[in-house]
Amino acid sequence: MASCCSATSILDGLVGCGVVEIVIEEEFEVFVRDAEPRLRRALIGAVGVDRVADAVGEALAYAFTHWSEVRVMENAVGFLYRVGQSRSRPRKQVRLLRSEPVGLPDVEPGLPAALAALPPPQRAAVWLAHGCDWTHAEIAESLEVSTSTVATHVARGLARLRSELGVTT
Repeated sequence: MASCCSATSILDGLVGCGVVEIVIEEEFEVFVRDAEPRLRRALIGAVGVDRVADAVGEALAYAFTHWSEVRVMENAVGFLYRVGQSRSRPRKQVRLLRSEPVGLPDVEPGLPAALAALPPPQRAAVWLAHGCDWTHAEIAESLEVSTSTVATHVARGLARLRSELGVTT
């Protein structure tokens, strides 16, 4: 008597053997190797040095538990940026740089304080555009605003930073 193997029964057999889990696990690991540094760089501007590890961890934990949806997203890192940001809301003033920067480039001494003084939407837009080299479209998608709103936040944030730091153009 010939047995009939449907696609469902084959898939059930692969799931039962753990083959599908291994493939998904490897796919997720590849994603994390690419996404984690980008998330860390982007989130540091939103949540500060003290909370960035928690924010990245929260974002990647969400990605793991919702992998079937996250894996097909066009801008998964942008979505996870929002997850990390919302799940790691700061309870105190954001510190952008450690008191003793390690391996960071020389920056204007007043820049961290000036960045921290910006309204959160401007700070996020300026940081993502100039600190992380995100396009306005990527920022708009991540912040759930229009690209013109991003352009306005970036322009106003930079103008405020220049004024605060006494930079003339």
